[in-house]
Amino acid sequence: MQVTETLNDGLKRGYTITVTAAELDEKVNEKLAEAQPEVEMKGFRKGKVPMPLLRKQFGQRVLGEVMQETIDGAMSSHFDETGDRPAMQPQVTMQGEDWKEGDDVVVEMTYEALPEITEPDLKAITLEKMVVKAGDAEIEEALGKLAGTATTYEDRRKGSKAKEEDQVIIDFVGKIDGEPFEGGSAEDYPLVLGSASFIPGFEDQLIGVKAEEEKTVEVSFPDDYGADHLKGKAATFDVTVKAVKAPKPAEIDDELAKQFGADDLAALKAQVAERLEAEYAGASRAIVKRALLDVLDDTVSFDLPPSLVEAEAKQIAHQLYHDEHPEDTGHDHGEITPTDEHQKLAERRVKLGLLLAEIGRKAEVNVTDQELTQAVMAQARQYPGQERQFFEFVKQNPQMQQQLRAPIFEDKVVDYIFELAEVTEKEVSKDDLEKAIEALEDE
Repeated sequence: MQVTETLNDGLKRGYTITVTAAELDEKVNEKLAEAQPEVEMKGFRKGKVPMPLLRKQFGQRVLGEVMQETIDGAMSSHFDETGDRPAMQPQVTMQGEDWKEGDDVVVEMTYEALPEITEPDLKAITLEKMVVKAGDAEIEEALGKLAGTATTYEDRRKGSKAKEEDQVIIDFVGKIDGEPFEGGSAEDYPLVLGSASFIPGFEDQLIGVKAEEEKTVEVSFPDDYGADHLKGKAATFDVTVKAVKAPKPAEIDDELAKQFGADDLAALKAQVAERLEAEYAGASRAIVKRALLDVLDDTVSFDLPPSLVEAEAKQIAHQLYHDEHPEDTGHDHGEITPTDEHQKLAERRVKLGLLLAEIGRKAEVNVTDQELTQAVMAQARQYPGQERQFFEFVKQNPQMQQQLRAPIFEDKVVDYIFELAEVTEKEVSKDDLEKAIEALEDE
């Protein structure tokens, strides 16, 4: 077997791999000889089938296996010897459309090698991290929102008209063309006006009703309604109002605390403060991570594999197109040509991705099975009722597993760099943190 270099231009590499017919023939004979003791064939005892007959019966299949194994082995040996790591899957093409058994096998292999990356002095990096403490105002605001979720309702004075945010207790019977339809009736249903929990127009027509009033509500089901037999249909609902109730926010006291699993109000405030500061810490981490990536982008330079940049630019352009055209849910919009801005962003992403991957490789950063499982579980929650199917899909899809591993790996490498870099803390207000986040999102 012979490997000859045909291209060495920047990161682009090309090689011709030649496997002689004699080498292939020898390996085919070795495989057949290895299998011979176990082969049974009519007219021969086990292990006594003549080699010419084995060759005639199984030679073509074994030759195909040998060719694949030999080429794969040559590629593996090449990468071991050269130290090259391909940026993407190498392109391998076999020369000679009229190849036949007995000919040498000649294969062309081309790829882009990952560049040599010189790791920066991570200990020389200086960063500033914002720290925000949960103040009394923020805690009280959060408690107010909790109290809002624990709202109760009490009867309004007799004869009062229902207002938006009031709760009405109703019986109703829905009809289409004068006939009740399945699933269109209920008794003692508590409906909060303005909650948009019913089809459009239903709640609006109940504003102003009184207890013991009867009213006919006329609506049309939306064209995209979940039940096919109701889509776009005009309907009436005979409604009997049994009660009109006003919202009564829960008091911020020990009783509220117990509803949320705390012993008393002081304990609930401590829990709220802890949760708020965890949210602030998450936002602060995003800001300091961006600052770190900016430093790395500015201080490190190396050649980028063109194929990776091109693929990333196309992905960015495609994603931004759908962000700007949410109504276009298909992928038949034709090719989207990346702009110079997309190209520049792609170069940054590829550079930082390769750099973080190299730092993580040298630091032996790995994503554990437990961390991947947690990521899968978090993703599965987006598909209620289909969690098991999602788990099976991920289990059988290596590409999906890699998509879930990638952000975990990146965050672990970033944390590794934070440990080495000089990171100072600066206490700031919540407003300062929010302004920093807004500036980050505007970039």
